[in-house]
Amino acid sequence: MNLAHAKAMDWDKLRVFHAVAEAGSFTHAGQALNLSQSSVSRQISALERSLNTALFHRHARGLRLTEQGETLYRAAREVFAKLAMVEMLVAESRDRPKGPLRITTTVAFGSIWLTERIKEFIDRYPDISVTLIVTDEELDLTMGQADVGIRMTPPRQADLIQRHLITMHHRAFAAPQYLRRFGTPKTLDDLDQHRLIAYDETFHPPFTNINWLLEARARTGNPRPPVLRVNNIYAMFRAAATGLGIAPLPDYMAKLATDLEPILPGLEGPGFDVYFVYPEEFRHSKRIAVFRDFLLAKIEEDRR
Repeated sequence: MNLAHAKAMDWDKLRVFHAVAEAGSFTHAGQALNLSQSSVSRQISALERSLNTALFHRHARGLRLTEQGETLYRAAREVFAKLAMVEMLVAESRDRPKGPLRITTTVAFGSIWLTERIKEFIDRYPDISVTLIVTDEELDLTMGQADVGIRMTPPRQADLIQRHLITMHHRAFAAPQYLRRFGTPKTLDDLDQHRLIAYDETFHPPFTNINWLLEARARTGNPRPPVLRVNNIYAMFRAAATGLGIAPLPDYMAKLATDLEPILPGLEGPGFDVYFVYPEEFRHSKRIAVFRDFLLAKIEEDRR
């Protein structure tokens, strides 16, 4: 693509191109933009002429970006993500926080700890429209996949503002029905005779040394074989609650795990730091400031 012709691009054509690249067809992009299919096609053809390059491969099953189209799409996606952030900041009220707030965090923390408390935040700030995205994948905040993140590891993106929230630890838990059936372990050596639930490390674990319980002073020198491996901590929590086995779980679950009991209370797993992160563009956002302060207040309540 001859970038010398980039001046010929106007915002309308770039907006249409971005919509087509996202939708994969002129028809679907037209529906999203409230334009006819023919109008969308003309805009794309005009953009291609101005750049003197093809942006899409046209075929019977739809559209596919060319190499030059991929280059333009990456740039356009970043531009529109930044614009969306700016629009939210401009629209935010001077006196009262308002607007969308997209929060991402891990499946376990979001499903157990945060959902237990988010009602209070929503009641307090009814003009903030909250979306909670629970995933163990690290979303790209700078590309607008979410506004803020609560993460169990330091952010890898250097351009994110980060605030340390708390250091958490792991402990071992089991359901009463499991303990009635198999007995309560009294020592670490006893764990060799018990069913253990582990994290499947072929998936990206939320922090290092997540399967510490398998290795905690195992007599054979090899990790204990688990009865089950799963790919997120919430599933480990639910499996333990059914009485399947003993699971190493974050200590924030302790107050909520009414159907689980701590095993070997003096046993403590690795610590991990929890961070609140958001893009530099949101440094002065009131929505993000009040949510950050809310989290800090709730964490302080848990310490009491």
